[in-house]
Amino acid sequence: MALTAGKLEIETEIKAPADEFFKIFRSQAHHLPNICSDKIHKIEVHEGDWETQGSVKHWSYTIVLRRLESIDEENRSITFKVLDGELLNDYKSYKFTTQAIPKGEACLVKWTAEYEKASEDGSDPHGYLELAVNITKDIESLLLNA
Repeated sequence: MALTAGKLEIETEIKAPADEFFKIFRSQAHHLPNICSDKIHKIEVHEGDWETQGSVKHWSYTIVLRRLESIDEENRSITFKVLDGELLNDYKSYKFTTQAIPKGEACLVKWTAEYEKASEDGSDPHGYLELAVNITKDIESLLLNA
């Protein structure tokens, strides 16, 4: 029997400060379509606001509705849970976390995907983690050129 649930992690080091990277996802997610328009087309608040835990935002790239599950200011970590969208065609549940870990004047960005596949023969979400790394690099470019 194939594994139907799992957890994958990927890390990438960037030259931007951890606090600045964390702030993009913490309170400035509405800027992401400007930062990486080829990957994220639009983000709209569906319920709540831009910063409050539990707020629901509609991200347009592979149409996804997700809830801001938790914010950990001390560890610069944010967890999102996918509520609706194309991603749930392949997964019964999908949650991802981004964490910005200070490393001198730079930081290590860690992305974690926790998921349950809709079927045993479904693929692992490696492509979504690669997308997260590409978004991370776009944010790094913005922060270094600001």
